[in-house]
Amino acid sequence: MHTVVVGTSGTTAQDVIAVARGNARVELSAAAVAALAAAREIVEALAAKPDPVYGVSTGFGALASRHISPELRAQLQRNIVRSHAAGMGPRVEREVVRALMFLRLKTLASGRTGVRPEVAQTMADVLNAGITPVVHEYGSLGCSGDLAPLSHCALALMGEGDAEGPDGTVRPAGELLAAHGIAPVELREKEGLALLNGTDGMLGMLIMALADLRTLYTSADITAALTLEALLGTDKVLAPELHAIRPHPGQGASADNMLRVLAGSGLTGHHQDDAPRVQDAYSVRCAPQVNGAGRDTLAYAATVADRELASAVDNPVVLPDGRVESNGNFHGAPVAYVLDFLAIAAADLGSITERRTDRLLDKNRSHGLPPFLADDAGVDSGLMIAQYTQAALVSEMKRLAVPASADSIPSSAMQEDHVSMGWSAARKLRTAVGNLARIVAVELYAATRAVELRAQQGLTPAPATRAVVEALRAAGVEGPGPDRFLAPDLAAADAFVRAGGLLSAVEPVTGPLA
Repeated sequence: MHTVVVGTSGTTAQDVIAVARGNARVELSAAAVAALAAAREIVEALAAKPDPVYGVSTGFGALASRHISPELRAQLQRNIVRSHAAGMGPRVEREVVRALMFLRLKTLASGRTGVRPEVAQTMADVLNAGITPVVHEYGSLGCSGDLAPLSHCALALMGEGDAEGPDGTVRPAGELLAAHGIAPVELREKEGLALLNGTDGMLGMLIMALADLRTLYTSADITAALTLEALLGTDKVLAPELHAIRPHPGQGASADNMLRVLAGSGLTGHHQDDAPRVQDAYSVRCAPQVNGAGRDTLAYAATVADRELASAVDNPVVLPDGRVESNGNFHGAPVAYVLDFLAIAAADLGSITERRTDRLLDKNRSHGLPPFLADDAGVDSGLMIAQYTQAALVSEMKRLAVPASADSIPSSAMQEDHVSMGWSAARKLRTAVGNLARIVAVELYAATRAVELRAQQGLTPAPATRAVVEALRAAGVEGPGPDRFLAPDLAAADAFVRAGGLLSAVEPVTGPLA
């Protein structure tokens, strides 16, 4: 099994995905253990002094003015976990919880939080045992970190609350820990707070969304090329010299992807056969500009994610010079903004994709294709309602594009009077990413059918297009013919897109795409 070693200087997106989705084993480096021990010595020295230190010998948030006596501090740390584990609603996905815990472990390992090495080791042990705390949809405002989600994880480390075992069964966390030989953590000064105060949930969801969207953006370049081909469009608009004079990197990459997919096509360049059509519609001609703008958005969001991956987010923190200082680094604004930005870009990609699908189905704009790509139009409805489904998904994408980070609701008796709503931004982005895959799948389904109908007209598609059609048919998605139960075909096309099937089919012909 792949092992991810957690050191003192952060982690990588690849490691997050390996742990969250690939169940990679987690180990603490020797340097991380040493840093944890050194920082703990500083916290314990401060705890022994009479002067109050936030998070060590005081209450929290609006209750920070109360000095807590030594005999109550362990109870204080337990209480903050129990009281903050106040989530509600459906369970959050296993991969999100694993990413959340791993990223919290990354910050603990930095030696900036002041927890004991055994606390970090217990978190690693829980991950390695395949134990996943039950975390709920609602409870984070994205400021002071993802408090309720992280609290439910911390509660499981204490042997309390519920968790899912490696067999998928939800049981009391204490039972699962015992079954795997893991001793519950007895929290001490600062440790409960350190387990809760991070942007780890929203960051984990950002990293996984970026991985999924990279696949979807390249897939959308491919389906846009197939639609251009099926509509007998021109590939001249993809010429590199045209994109060089507007040098957005994403735009150039998308245009190059499309051009390579279309190489050798016998369908492109038929404008001369259709005199009224001087130019292709925007949804076809401007695909590189829209897809490319989204790609550049992904690149910016990845920059933010990389900075967060190198960060130690907690309050207070133990600084290299031994000071323990309060800060506001737990605020989720940097992550929340890019989560919302990605939802906007994904909605626009879904919107332009749906417009191309509609064009394929409209006999007045499809340049010789049958209405709705039906076998016997009138008797057969073809893909009419597939486009309805796609339109419904696009409409929801637009609603999901409304920024969560533009909102703020004060909390904690006005101490936390401005919050990021980054967790909410991440949750809606996950829905948007799933919808986008479905939208691309509908275009793929329509475009491959249209290309096969063109072949019946004596026109030869590009070699890359033929490879896509063959791979999709091998995946169980049927081609043109009389009406049939359509939902299974669309579900199979969706699974094909999500699994990267378009890239796997095309790249042996085109070489690696951007």
